[in-house]
Amino acid sequence: MFADYRFWPAVQHVALYLVVWLVSLTILAVLLALLVHALRSRVSSSTVRFLYYIPGALAGASSVMLWLFLLDPTVSPVSGVLRMFGFETFVQVVSLDNLPIVFTLIAFWAGAGGWIIILYGALNNIPQEVMEAARIDGAGPIATAWHIQIPLMRKWISYMFIMALAAGTQLFVEPRVLSQASKGVVPQDYSLNQLAYLYAFKQNDFSGSAAISLLLLLVAAGLSALFVFRGGLFERD
Repeated sequence: MFADYRFWPAVQHVALYLVVWLVSLTILAVLLALLVHALRSRVSSSTVRFLYYIPGALAGASSVMLWLFLLDPTVSPVSGVLRMFGFETFVQVVSLDNLPIVFTLIAFWAGAGGWIIILYGALNNIPQEVMEAARIDGAGPIATAWHIQIPLMRKWISYMFIMALAAGTQLFVEPRVLSQASKGVVPQDYSLNQLAYLYAFKQNDFSGSAAISLLLLLVAAGLSALFVFRGGLFERD
């Protein structure tokens, strides 16, 4: 597999996507959960949580089809925003340099809402005595979030990171649909899962496909183990 000229570009594509996806998910999901928790007395948090959850109700392929519509400047309701960034055609939007961001937007739309709800629940489990002690000591919202809430959410953030990592390494539906819609602008071997699919069902090389799958498993398991122990996922309070 290492000798295949398609293997290392696929590794780079998946690695770049994972960096963009995991960093953006971790930062934005935590920030949005903190925001919903801070505003729970002013707005209906149940309504906001329900709105966050709606995108996740769409199946993966349906979500990609929706984004095919949104990413086409000729029909998109946000065509003005796309043209502001210099995109006039769908092919320009899904160029190789833009794909990590495009896949991150699709993944965030489909999956971040559920994680925001989970993190919101973790915030509700923080004892009120701890929050009151922080206020008495003069901690503002930012200091409370940084020194109290985020450290106490560490286990849930680690859990989110592990599950998002496992899903991110399996990148397949998004590039495959975009490849068909763009008529080959997005290559059919963009991700490792796509390459494994080509080995199995185009080249009848099931051993090669299994080797790629096992490599993905080893890398994902190794990184997940790192965050399990570093994040204290199984530590008792």
